[in-house]
Amino acid sequence: MGRALAHLGIKHIAAYSPEARGRSERAFRTIQGRLPKDFALAEIVDDIVAANRFLREVFAPMYNRLFAVKPELEESAFVPAGDLAWRDVLCVQEERVVAPDNTVSWNGRRLQIPSHPSRPHFVRVTVRVHEYPDGALAIFHGPRCLVRWTPPEAAELPVAKPSRRGAS
Repeated sequence: MGRALAHLGIKHIAAYSPEARGRSERAFRTIQGRLPKDFALAEIVDDIVAANRFLREVFAPMYNRLFAVKPELEESAFVPAGDLAWRDVLCVQEERVVAPDNTVSWNGRRLQIPSHPSRPHFVRVTVRVHEYPDGALAIFHGPRCLVRWTPPEAAELPVAKPSRRGAS
């Protein structure tokens, strides 16, 4: 999460104790204490559609009227991210050092890096392996994508054979 926030230019301010999270903790306590009682008064027991309508039309406006704080700036705090490559922000990324056979190890598989116009091989170079939520894989060297595997291709990559090193 920290990597994705940094990539988006968002500064993460962590709060590791309930005291540091006091405002949100008090808000949760208020909501957890009030909401069940308000549902009961509105005679909403097992109807999720009615509960969602009540939240949207009654509870949220009332809660905001009582507890909302006017923002310092009226404009939206949301900033468009532009042409950011979202898939490459919101994926698992790990660095690997390329082996002498121009491969990297990933989840029990050896991923072969094909020849690339930027250099003849990547032996002993640190690269980044990206694993996407849909199962696709990619290997990057800096901003360059060296190779991509779509989900069906990634699933069919062969599992590496166990090393014979140390065998007696």
